[in-house]
Parts: sequence; C-alpha cells; structure tokens
Amino acid sequence: MPLRQRLRSLDWDAIAGIVAAVAALVLHLLHVVESEVILAVILVLLALILLRDLRREDREDREAVTLASMDAAIEQVRAALRPPDSLLIGPRSLRAESARFAGRARGEMVWFNVCLLMFVPQTLFDVLLRPAIENPRVTAIRFILDERERERWTADVLPKVARCPGAEKVLEPIWRHLDESISFILAETEPAGAVEAHVSFWGEPFMARTAGRDVPRYIFHVQAHSELIPRLEELARSYRLGV
Repeated sequence: MPLRQRLRSLDWDAIAGIVAAVAALVLHLLHVVESEVILAVILVLLALILLRDLRREDREDREAVTLASMDAAIEQVRAALRPPDSLLIGPRSLRAESARFAGRARGEMVWFNVCLLMFVPQTLFDVLLRPAIENPRVTAIRFILDERERERWTADVLPKVARCPGAEKVLEPIWRHLDESISFILAETEPAGAVEAHVSFWGEPFMARTAGRDVPRYIFHVQAHSELIPRLEELARSYRLGV
C-alpha cells in the first residue's frame, strides 16, 4: 500500500489523544503540571472520543441508507431481468414457432381442444402436426378433443397421419364434451426437459375464420417457470380422466 494511503488510513484522532495523554503523564511525573491539568486533559480526550464516535455513527447511518438504496436498485434490475411467463406469437412468426416447438418437444405431447379444421389443408398439417409426429424424441401424441370433431378426425386428419413416419405414436383421441374457450399444446422441451405450452383461445382476435375454418392467429408461448403450466396440466388431466 502506498505511503499516502497508509497515512490516510490512520486514526489521527486516536493518535493525537494518545500523544496528549502520554505527554501529560510525562509532565505530571516530572512535576511540571498538576493533577488538575491531567484531569482536564482526560476530559478533553473523552470529549474527542465521544465526538469521533458520533461522527462515525453518522457516517455509518449514511452508508446504511446508501446500501439500502443500492439493494433496492439491484432488486429492480433483477426483476427487470426475469424472463416473462409468456410470449405472444403473432401471425408472422406463428408457423416458424409452431415448427420450432414441435422440434424441441420430447416425451408425450398433449393437444387439448384444438380445432381440426386447421389440419385440413396439407400445408398447415405439415407445419403444425407433422414435425411433432416425425420428431424421434416425441414418444406419444395425445389429443383431447370435443365429440363434434370425430368425423373430421376420421375423414381429414387420420389419412394424413397415416402417411407420416411415426404415425403409430398418434394415439386414439380422448373424446369429451368440451365447452372450454382455451386450446393448448403441452410438451416437455429440449434441452431443459421442463414442460412448456402453446396456448390460444377460441374467437377473435386469437382465431381467424378463413374459408370456413378457424385458424390460430395469435398464440401464447407459456414458458416452463410460469405458474400457468400446472393449471394447464391439471385441466388436461381432469378431462383425460373424465373427472
């Protein structure tokens, strides 16, 4: 440490007090000063020590306020850096995001209350469902569908599924009377292995009616840390078990 810094780090109040006390004691021993002078010196030293402690407490209080402000600022920054629970995916990115989600999926995928009309065009089927079927890490694809979709499933979806490698992983749908306004896909994803979801809702502005069919326009990509994931899993489980 440089000499200047070492000098600044010294407690000069304490050094001055010690020097004064030693000088007074030496002078008293040499009978130069009386005991009253020694007492006065002691009182002055005590006063100096008290003032030093008061200044130190004031400085520590200011430092504590500063540290508290810094902690609050750091927490605000941390809150701002936390990833959002969900991301809104619009029409321009919808197909790419659907393919990406299906490509990252693994294990069993659950497709809840989806509109099968969107699988009628081969182009949409190839973007939305084929990547999941052909993904080797996906072991099963489970649909939970409304009873009114049975005919469309047999006529329009099954033939397309049958032509895909891995068609056997598409299980027979669970048919229920669904009055829910929500539609979603649940899947574990690579590389984290946590459950994520694509969520949409029936009707405008999330669905667009084109040529007599409802096609997703906006979806929410719900991330794994969201508190919504357990609720979606519970909803799918309840319909799956017929509770």
